[in-house]
Amino acid sequence: MANRRLAPPGQQPKGFSFSADNLAWAKKVIARYPEGRQQSAIIPLLWRAQEQHEGWLPEAAIRYVSEMLGMAHIRALEVATFYTMFLLAPVGKKAHVQVCGTTPCMLRGAGDLFEVCHRRIHHDPLHVSDDGNFSWEEVECLGACVNAPMVLIWSDTYEDLTAESFEKVLDGFVNGNPVKPGPQIDRKMSAPVGGPTTLKTVKA
Repeated sequence: MANRRLAPPGQQPKGFSFSADNLAWAKKVIARYPEGRQQSAIIPLLWRAQEQHEGWLPEAAIRYVSEMLGMAHIRALEVATFYTMFLLAPVGKKAHVQVCGTTPCMLRGAGDLFEVCHRRIHHDPLHVSDDGNFSWEEVECLGACVNAPMVLIWSDTYEDLTAESFEKVLDGFVNGNPVKPGPQIDRKMSAPVGGPTTLKTVKA
């Protein structure tokens, strides 16, 4: 699993603030919550801050959001360091790959996906590739166990992967033409491979 720590000071920006559009959006989100419950907006605001800041969440953004919500900095930091959806250090410009390493994915070939990451991106997780375009990390359950093994790239899942199909997924990001998210085999969502096997007939 990834070590959930902030990037070192040398990688941290001096400050952060929402753009005008994102600030207007944030105010609308905060207004959805009843008086005294505005801190419940912490997750969507941190997520928007991450999207604005090159796909990762610096300490200045965490502090900015905590001040906006009137909460202690440590409380916002607890949220940011708990959820692997928040990336706490610089990531690849084209793709940050989160590979599921939970038991179902490991049993169905996630080890092969890690090998691809080692070879194509960096031997170690949470390091940006030499060209600056890719990074990767291991995470726990991403909620698609029936379609294991799988990865999450930004906000899309790519499922039913083999080493070969995962290579094609990465090639799509290299070429600026990502493959369609979801299962990378011939099935729809989590439907049985090859189609239904039960309840095929309906009595009149």
